[in-house]
Formats: sequence, C-alpha cells, structure tokens
Amino acid sequence: MAAKTSGADAPKDPAEAARAAAPAGGESVRVDSWIWSVRLVKTRSAGAAACKGGHVKVNGTSAKPALALRVGDEVRLRRPGVPERVVVVKRLLRKRVGATVAVEAYVDNSPPPPPRAVVAPVGIRDRGTGRPTKRDRRELERLRGVFGQGPDEESGPQQH
Repeated sequence: MAAKTSGADAPKDPAEAARAAAPAGGESVRVDSWIWSVRLVKTRSAGAAACKGGHVKVNGTSAKPALALRVGDEVRLRRPGVPERVVVVKRLLRKRVGATVAVEAYVDNSPPPPPRAVVAPVGIRDRGTGRPTKRDRRELERLRGVFGQGPDEESGPQQH
C-alpha cells in the first residue's frame, strides 16, 4: 500500500503559491478562469455565465469565456446588486489562490461605492401598521419625487 502524503509538497508561502498558479511560459489564461482565480466570482461556471450574459468586458468589448487574457488588459465585471468592478490584470493565474495573493494579481480601478445616505430607502413603514392610506401613499410619492410637479405642471391639467 502506498502511504498518504501529508501535504508536505504543497506550497506554504503565498508567493510560492502564486508562482505555482501562474501559467508556464507563453501560456494564456481564459477570462472566466482568471476572474474565478482572483475571486471576483464564486465559481468558474459563474464566471462563464457572466461572460455569456455579456456582463464581462475586456478592453471595452464583450468577452466570451474562452478569451485569452494578457497582462495589462482591463476587465469590467457587472453583476446585479453589486457595484461594477473595474480591474487591470497585473499577473495571470490559472488556479484559485488565497485572497491575499489574489489581490496582488490585479489593480482595482473600481469607482467608489455611493454614499450610504443615497442608498438608504425612503418611506419604510413599521411592521403591523397595515396598508398605506391614500394620504400615506401621496406623502410617500412626494418624498420619493415620483410625481413631482415640473415647471409646466404647476397649475394642474390644462383645459382648452
């Protein structure tokens, strides 16, 4: 029987892990694999689905999952409910690495998140207060600016 290895041949140093995950000389890395390896998406299949859905752009053009990345390429990743990520490739990785090593593989040029005051929802009702009345609904619409009166609508509907 063969003895089990205790993991002694696994790299301990993060820099050594990054070197092991880097492609051999001249190899390219697929964009879906790279965004997975630097932890921009949770799974490689999610990276491929994002590419197929048109949510990944490389240098301004939509990317198919098998597109070969090079150092210096700009990758834009859009996902619903998450701010857009804009990263520039510094190092190519073909295997998933730790978060500290993954951050060193790209330069993050993402726009800052919007201020929290802008994101806060308006008009949250207390639990158990029932349906809003017509007056409550009109006040909420006024707060939200849904049916705000513009300069032409100040006098109400026009009759000819």
